Amino acid sequence: MNEVDTTRARTPSESVGKSPASYVEAALTPPVDVVEDGTGITLYADLPGVSKDNLHLHVESDTLTIEAESSLSVPEGLQSSHTEVALARFRRVFTLSKELDTEKVSAELQHGVLKLRIPKMEQAKPRRIEVKAG
Repeated sequence: MNEVDTTRARTPSESVGKSPASYVEAALTPPVDVVEDGTGITLYADLPGVSKDNLHLHVESDTLTIEAESSLSVPEGLQSSHTEVALARFRRVFTLSKELDTEKVSAELQHGVLKLRIPKMEQAKPRRIEVKAG
């Protein structure tokens, strides 16, 4: 599996003089851990503040796209005095191996962490060959 999109988000100061659309389309690259075993891969993506409704996963051919928007907001009556991350969009694109079964992808979002499980196709899974003695 290879990562395709390495676009980094621009900060508001970097966006000065750029068209407003380029900042609106910018997105943070969420950190992702990939664990592979004999039956497939599991991806863990950190998506703080993202709800299920604001998470969009797409698999097309051999490309996996993760897109999300966080919904962290300041409680009513309070005002933010400092914001570390002003951009609320995430995007990450991966090229998947042909041996993965993209028809059987499962996804779970819990406490800001997306867990994606992509199993290997049956013919790509390791198997034991029985030897008969005759």
